[in-house]
Amino acid sequence: MIKEEVIKNMEKIVENCMGDETPACVATCPMHTNVKEYVRLIKEGNGKESIKVIREKLFLPGSLGRICAHPCEGKCKWNEGNSPMAIAFLKRYAADNFDDENDWDLSIKPKNGKKVAIIGSGPSGLQAALELRREGCEVTIFEKMPVRGGMLRLGIPAYRLPRNILEHEITYLDKLGIKFELNCEIGKDVSLNEIVDSFDSVVVAVGKHSGRVDRSLKNFDADGIYSAAEFLQEVALTNTAKKVGKIALVVGGGDVAMDCARTAIRMNSIEKVCSVCLEDSFDTMASSNHEIKGARAEGIKFNHASAIKEIHVDENNRVSGVTLKKCLSMFDENNRFAPTFDEDDTKYLEVDTIIFAIGQGVEGDFAKDVLKQRPNSTFDCDKLTLQSSENEKIFIAGDASGESLIAIQAMATGRRAATSVIRYLNGEDLLENRTLEDTWGYETKLDMPTDWSTIEGSREDMQELEPSERIKSFDEVALGYTKEEAEREANRCRQCECKLCMKECIMLNDYTDCPKTLLKEYLENGSDNMDKMIAYSCNECNQCSLQCPNDFNLREVFTAIKEDYAAKNKGLVPLELLHKSDNSQEKECSDEYCIRVDSVPIENVINKETKKKKTKYVFAPGCSISAHSPEGVENVFKHLKDSLGAENVGAMLQCCGKVTRFIGEEEKFEVRNKKAIDILDDMGAEVIITVCPSCFKIFKETAKNQKVISYWDLMKNLIGVPEKSRGIGQNSDIVFNIHDSCVTRDEITHHESIRWILDELGYKWDEIEKNGQNTRCCGVGGMVCDSNPELFKKVYTRRINDFNQDNIVTYCGSCRNTMETAGKDSIHILDLIFGSTYTKDKEQKRAFKSEDEMWAKRKEAKDRFNSHKVIL
Repeated sequence: MIKEEVIKNMEKIVENCMGDETPACVATCPMHTNVKEYVRLIKEGNGKESIKVIREKLFLPGSLGRICAHPCEGKCKWNEGNSPMAIAFLKRYAADNFDDENDWDLSIKPKNGKKVAIIGSGPSGLQAALELRREGCEVTIFEKMPVRGGMLRLGIPAYRLPRNILEHEITYLDKLGIKFELNCEIGKDVSLNEIVDSFDSVVVAVGKHSGRVDRSLKNFDADGIYSAAEFLQEVALTNTAKKVGKIALVVGGGDVAMDCARTAIRMNSIEKVCSVCLEDSFDTMASSNHEIKGARAEGIKFNHASAIKEIHVDENNRVSGVTLKKCLSMFDENNRFAPTFDEDDTKYLEVDTIIFAIGQGVEGDFAKDVLKQRPNSTFDCDKLTLQSSENEKIFIAGDASGESLIAIQAMATGRRAATSVIRYLNGEDLLENRTLEDTWGYETKLDMPTDWSTIEGSREDMQELEPSERIKSFDEVALGYTKEEAEREANRCRQCECKLCMKECIMLNDYTDCPKTLLKEYLENGSDNMDKMIAYSCNECNQCSLQCPNDFNLREVFTAIKEDYAAKNKGLVPLELLHKSDNSQEKECSDEYCIRVDSVPIENVINKETKKKKTKYVFAPGCSISAHSPEGVENVFKHLKDSLGAENVGAMLQCCGKVTRFIGEEEKFEVRNKKAIDILDDMGAEVIITVCPSCFKIFKETAKNQKVISYWDLMKNLIGVPEKSRGIGQNSDIVFNIHDSCVTRDEITHHESIRWILDELGYKWDEIEKNGQNTRCCGVGGMVCDSNPELFKKVYTRRINDFNQDNIVTYCGSCRNTMETAGKDSIHILDLIFGSTYTKDKEQKRAFKSEDEMWAKRKEAKDRFNSHKVIL
């Protein structure tokens, strides 16, 4: 069985892996538009495909590109760099330049015989109608006003959303066969009950068209006083407002207030526009910065931390001015809205028009006998399904549901309501497998660490009409992006995703889309029902953990799975391809190829004494370098004896068992490794000196009575390079790249010592990016060279492409062999230390040694060590 702690680690990874997490821009959008994809396509100059991606979710791309409150931008990763992506602007760019109605998807499912009524043609009603029509329903939209679009048409000024843009996009619904009944007021021209009786289901999607004024003030009903909804609607329909005078005061600090103020300044009869709000500064106002900036540029005068104390009127009951009082605070100690004022700190303003932008509500009289209206004017309905609490045939969407504040949220509720209607019509469960996140913004777990000091760029501003010109008409203010501007802005996108391990690990890409997906399959299916080749294809290089922001340990998982496979197969690796590796390990551990050489005091040698003495330093060269260069490991032994004293230095040619562990045979590993540890203990060793990275790592873990040090560190810190080797490479015409072993990627002193040694030898070297602690596996790790040769080739081919020089120096025998297999001139550092000057005309274009040659070399290494044994 896989160990419990490993299972817990797998569960932790499945729970927290960000590999399949949605980018914040997509998650935050209630309609979950694929922002990352369409921005990428714009960046690549592929606007036609970009608009297709947008239209998969949004049928009003041009409109939303202009007026969406873009919550996505508020969560953009670039906020950390103080310059969020202009996502809405890019949407508009794609729509303005590439949205061809000939490409619109007009496909719908076969007619299902169901009729659905939509009351209201605002964004939620239009979206609901679209979704239902696509499902095969016959859909009719009833609209009180003579125009379509609801608050998009009547509440948003034309300088922000040109009428032709909105109307053109709504014609998509005409093409789908959706019917519109304009100038049809429910409750007057036809009752809601009649609608309910005539249709199979009804979606109530009326907006908040009932504006508020402050009725606590005396003269609140004087001439010249408007609610925001009343004012904007009149201007939207007639391009004027009959009751306005010359000096307008807008009350409120939100976006609607800015719309009112900027609309008023465009009216020929108005000479001056003022604003009054409770907020104490521009920074604390509820309105978006862009709208505030636009209003200020257009000459709106602001009065912060103020409220109307008194409305003054003339003899004709016309507004003549206001007295303002100072606002001391907006919220109480519990952060509830409860403004306080200094009634004595006042200021008089001369005005003849007041527009209250202090909130709006739903006009609910048309439904008073059918639906339950809440105190906040919305209709009572289920939060998830939007089904009315009073009538199962009726579903509420948009402002009327209380589930939306902005257009994109309203559209999402339209989609949510349509889903419920279809389930209702089909007699299905309205709740099953649904969450609010389906049609609502949510917090993603994706959070990629980013070093903003290394990233340049700032938000691409959109050009606008000059303020002095734009206030003369309702022409669109924002002019749109050019191709160059849009592509520059799109190029800033971080394309947020956490598949860093997938970008690095070739093996993972062969079997999954991200670790979460793969480990979920392991947990659900059990490792016995998974392809065994997956675990045996892990190089155990740990690059996945290095790349992972959460440092998840996948190597531990695959190692445990391999151990479990072997344990269930009587301790033997079940993958037949790896039986050869097991047999080789058995041979490497045998007495035929192994030897120990104890140190003996010089005086004891002379006197032929047989008293046993502890061997302080034991040189353990390992298997691979011994099979490559018997002479090299003997030279190391000689150097150690010369430097540390022959009476202190011994040697042990004995396998550490690393390959056995690689293939998951843990029980066999313990036996084979113990054989080496027992010899070390019997020799009385205090320090193990290694040249093999695998031996270093294994002995560091399993040798409890010895300290382990690499030959490289020992040279740098104590004994130096052999004197005859110093400066040997000064006249070489070769520049080396260094390949650091992934086994000792965390042993920084090894990396430093190897480079110091090359400097001492006089050889020139050039550093590469993927090295040191971030080095890549040569491909041998995990014995993938035997279990999955095709993957092995992919891994070593990628690795050799990391190098920018023709010559590679390594300090791992296996890595040297792999680099040679890959076609590179690869030399082990021992060959540089103990060889002649290495130049281009001496490059060792070796053929890879046969297995017989390697065993012969290994036997030679034993014989060379044997020659150093002293016969007493």
